[in-house]
Amino acid sequence: MDKAQKQTTETFSFKWKKRDTYEGSEMQTRFYNWLVDRYFGSESARIKFLEEIKDKSLLDAGCGSGYSAILLFGEYLNTFKYLGVDISDSIDVAKERFREKGYSWTGFLQENIQTMKLNSKFDIIFCEGVIHHSTKPFETFCNLTSHLEHNGIIMFYVYKEKAPIREFCDDFIRDKLKGFDNETAWEKLLPLSKLGKALGELEVDVNIAEDIEVLGIPKGKYSVQRFVYWFLFKAYYDKNISIDEMNHINFDWYRPANCHRFSQEEISEWLVKAGMQEVRFVVEMSGITVVARKN
Repeated sequence: MDKAQKQTTETFSFKWKKRDTYEGSEMQTRFYNWLVDRYFGSESARIKFLEEIKDKSLLDAGCGSGYSAILLFGEYLNTFKYLGVDISDSIDVAKERFREKGYSWTGFLQENIQTMKLNSKFDIIFCEGVIHHSTKPFETFCNLTSHLEHNGIIMFYVYKEKAPIREFCDDFIRDKLKGFDNETAWEKLLPLSKLGKALGELEVDVNIAEDIEVLGIPKGKYSVQRFVYWFLFKAYYDKNISIDEMNHINFDWYRPANCHRFSQEEISEWLVKAGMQEVRFVVEMSGITVVARKN
């Protein structure tokens, strides 16, 4: 394991053990709604899909604490042959959370999804926000699709490239943090999270009359906080969650050494090269969500 991947692994081991920073009801509701909107478009479409894949095998690739899978699949997890794989020891947190929810599983495995060679193929592979944290993302994607059954489905999300100043600031902050341990890095980000809160509480809008192409800023009306967030640096704000929960979101972004971002065209090319058929392709300012079927 290279140095960047080792640091990234340790980051997520640390983050997923801080359960009080992501298990609040508002935090989970916010993320659940985002997951459903991206992968299915509606709650009815989600239920229809889950009913159709009962008794299928599901690989949760980069499962972390099981957070995304538990939210998106819920009690349907008891109908799947589920395997959770993660490079970090957060699988221990996932096991605990599954037990608390009363969800069954086939197994959990601590393994690198970029290089793992499992003796099984799966009907569904779910990989929410993980591929971009691997050393070689396309290699990771190809390894995952090699574990799909014929006509199997992969569901994944990767970060999208941002405006140039935001990209510069994000990498600058990420580089500033790399010399600290995780606890110190968490504390170093708290003032930034408090700044995001202060900006959000201003409730002031800015109108951009025309596209500022040289800075990657499209015309439109933005709150001051959202303008800073999308085009200058990430300082998340939601009035319904705590500072620690906001800091969890900022830490998730700034702390991992491996944090690749992609264009829409790059991800479309991945699908072509891997022989995958696009089922759903959602592009947002934050990232790209894909559901694709293996031909």
